[in-house]
Amino acid sequence: MSSDQHGEPITIKAGRRAVTVSRPGKVLFPADGVTKRDLAEHYARVAPAMVPLVRSHPVALERFPDGINGMRFYHKNMKHTPEWVQKVKVGKRDGELDQVVVEDAATLVWMADQACITPHIWLSRADALMNPDQMIVDLDPPEGKFAEARRVALVVRSMLDDLGLPSFPKTTGGKGIHVMVPLDRKWRFDEVREFADRFGEAMVADDPRRLTKEFRKEKRGDRLFVDMGRNAYAQHAVAPFAVRPRDGAPVATPLDWSEVEDRKLKPERFTIKAVGARVERGDDPWGPLRGRSLTKAAAKLARLSG
Repeated sequence: MSSDQHGEPITIKAGRRAVTVSRPGKVLFPADGVTKRDLAEHYARVAPAMVPLVRSHPVALERFPDGINGMRFYHKNMKHTPEWVQKVKVGKRDGELDQVVVEDAATLVWMADQACITPHIWLSRADALMNPDQMIVDLDPPEGKFAEARRVALVVRSMLDDLGLPSFPKTTGGKGIHVMVPLDRKWRFDEVREFADRFGEAMVADDPRRLTKEFRKEKRGDRLFVDMGRNAYAQHAVAPFAVRPRDGAPVATPLDWSEVEDRKLKPERFTIKAVGARVERGDDPWGPLRGRSLTKAAAKLARLSG
């Protein structure tokens, strides 16, 4: 299909801006007929709930110029952006990158115009890149075993409750669940990673038959992978309310713990169509988040793990 058959550019209202979306009829999800316009409108709809959760975090754009069945690449170093799109310089081993930070709804819609289906965020903010504002326990079950991720997420909640740490679950839009702990940004990445690794080791020690920290898939067997690797400098996690490049256009969706307790919970119910309506109904299970200190939790975990 030629570019002119994808339709004339349109504008989408996103906060205080009207953002131009080119080729709005371009189909990004062939099995579902989801277009670039649908993607941009999704991010405009969920922005009231999404922006507070991702604001000021550097973003890696997972882009699919020809849809989810075509080429995929991660775009981190963004040299050419509208003047109103905020960026931050982040250090790496051999230089710097100019990474986009999400400050408003318009930036989300602009990223959708770049065929960014999934934004992946840093776990820290632009003003303190070395100090994360969250810790993530990534529960990655074998294919088709979402029920195991749901079960283990409840175990994680109980362990975190015992440590005095509130936690917030979300589907990943794939087969697993993320459990997020908001932090007060007083600990550096190396310190948070040490705590996270110790927490993951305690989980596996309690249930080694069903849980593992083994990175290599061929060595996991039928065990769920407890992945703490996202808790490090420059690592990314799928953003809350981000669309994932899978048939059905699933969305990484913040949940209430009561939803995780429901044995009937299925991640595929959270689609690009359903989640936008959920946000517009005011169904925001996380609400305002308050960062917590790890100091007391780390001391208690050290005592428990010996």
